[in-house]
Amino acid sequence: METIIGIDLGTTNSLCAVFKDGKPILIPNSEGQFLTPSAVGMVDEKVIVGAAAKDLKVNKPELAALYFKRNMGTDSDFKIGKKVFNAPELSAVILKTLKEDAEKFLGHEVKDAVITVPAYFNDHQRKATKLAGKIAGLNVKRIINEPTAAALVYGFHDQDADKKLMIIDLGGGTFDVTIMEIFEGSLEITSTAGESFLGGEDFTFRMAAWTLQQAGMNFEMVEFRKPELMARMLKLCEKAKRSFADKEEVEISIPDEKGELTDQKISMSSEQFTEITAELMKRLEKPVIRALRDSETLPDEVDEVILVGGATRMSLVTDFIKNLFKKDPCCEYNPDQVVALGAAVQAALIKDDQAVEDMVMTDVCPFSLGTEVTKVFGHQNQDGYFLPVIHRNSVIPVSREEVVYTMYDNQRQLNIEVFQGEARKVKDNIQLGELKIDDLPKHPKGMPIHVRFSYDMNGILEVEVFIPESGKKYSTVLTNHAKHLDEDDLQEAVEKIQKLKFYPRDDLRNRRLLLFAESVVGELNVYERQSLEELIDTFETALNSGDKDYFESTQNHLLVKLSSLGHPYKSNPEGLTE
Repeated sequence: METIIGIDLGTTNSLCAVFKDGKPILIPNSEGQFLTPSAVGMVDEKVIVGAAAKDLKVNKPELAALYFKRNMGTDSDFKIGKKVFNAPELSAVILKTLKEDAEKFLGHEVKDAVITVPAYFNDHQRKATKLAGKIAGLNVKRIINEPTAAALVYGFHDQDADKKLMIIDLGGGTFDVTIMEIFEGSLEITSTAGESFLGGEDFTFRMAAWTLQQAGMNFEMVEFRKPELMARMLKLCEKAKRSFADKEEVEISIPDEKGELTDQKISMSSEQFTEITAELMKRLEKPVIRALRDSETLPDEVDEVILVGGATRMSLVTDFIKNLFKKDPCCEYNPDQVVALGAAVQAALIKDDQAVEDMVMTDVCPFSLGTEVTKVFGHQNQDGYFLPVIHRNSVIPVSREEVVYTMYDNQRQLNIEVFQGEARKVKDNIQLGELKIDDLPKHPKGMPIHVRFSYDMNGILEVEVFIPESGKKYSTVLTNHAKHLDEDDLQEAVEKIQKLKFYPRDDLRNRRLLLFAESVVGELNVYERQSLEELIDTFETALNSGDKDYFESTQNHLLVKLSSLGHPYKSNPEGLTE
């Protein structure tokens, strides 16, 4: 089988690894280093990559580009010299360099790769990452979330563990939080949250803005009109930021317009650094609290807090973790390297390597998936509202169903538009696709329509619509995240999705239980009747939800209630009520 390399395509630095001789190992670049700066430059019309391009950005900023990962999935362009590139094209240059480094290290051609992305990357950003891989000549076997990759390393090296982990991943440009449980070789992610535009570079920019202000200069004016000064300023602030690890105060030199150092220096204390970055720390705190809330976890229930990404070395971050979790964070593996190593472990899982045959991993949907619906306010219909079908942090693979209703008498057409996001209005979410139906049966308004979403580990989303009135089903498969699959693999994945589906409403025994419970209602006093009707309503909702756990729970509650009322429900082997 072809070698699959694991790549951490970072905002600030990138690196790759491979699973070899039963363990993940890092691959050095042409300079013998593991970290390759995510920088691209042009010298005499020739592309340069890595450390040389990063240095060029300081001396001749118009000839180099940094931080383009933040613009993945957007229409932003980067001008380098006389040429214009978009973010996927620049990322492809980095990926191609890593690919060549891997081929030199392994001694043979490399075609396949697992590439990591921030857990909170949206659909457009993930597609842009896959496009970058394709441009670089790589077959992207899987896109994996960065915190998940990091957790795989800890799970691989401690497969007998039984503990709950929180992964704090603060890189140069993105921030992710993931909570997961490790037990008996299984890694189960329970929640993930984050922000795609928050990273260590934001702290550096805040330092630069404050320092320039103290020197009597305007940050925005310098940023747009004096690129040499700005580039040098950011490099000096990055170095000063790291110095806070063992210093209470740092001095930052002020460059001139050409980026040359002057005698002017500005002092900054750790207290001042804390003050000017307080807003960033508040933004960092919100995803942490959201992840805890979504997984129904208290801070003291987290056994280990794992740091990932170079920016987690800031004392601001470690102090925040100590205060919230009352424990020191864990840094057993290098925060800069652990994601790439985890991508290599994921590659081994794809290949069914013997060293990982006992490992099982489950992941979650980082975003909600749903459809647009119309709401009625007074006597007016207002469209554009988002109805989640699969909620964020649902364990995948997953299949869920919601019921919607026609808005007009004899409505013949229906357009199920599919969106990803958390906003109340679809205009603030991302559209993934649609399913159009133009032969609805004539019926008064309010005809029920069952909308089912089924989503798997490959990123395949099947949308199915069932019309009870006609008995017809309609479906479409959205493969926005699964471009790496060929037709046979796609067909196999879709067949597996079918096994996820759960249709309790189609089971005769469940319909008979509903009828039996309804027949008991009329025999009860007002208080008992109200209590039973509430359970029947919940059971009827569960019949249409397609959620197996929810259905089984409500079914059990209904059976217990009927028994306590002296009306135990019984059925013979044929499912007929006695």
